[in-house]
Amino acid sequence: MKAHNEWIARGMNDGVFLVVGSVQPRAGGAILAHNATRAELELRLHQDPFVANDVVSAELLEVTCSKADPRLGFLLA
Repeated sequence: MKAHNEWIARGMNDGVFLVVGSVQPRAGGAILAHNATRAELELRLHQDPFVANDVVSAELLEVTCSKADPRLGFLLA
């Protein structure tokens, strides 16, 4: 768990991960990422110790934002 949390911290510090949290009830986790290409995110995902050691499988979903609260307007760029 420590290595996974360090991986999350790197994503946050790099400005790629915006939000990280658990899917309820106990259905895994989710990350909202920004400022990275799909290829960069795939590489980053494979560096997650949980993914690298086959503890979890990751699914990458792309969302094209069309509307957002003004506080999240940067997602529309």
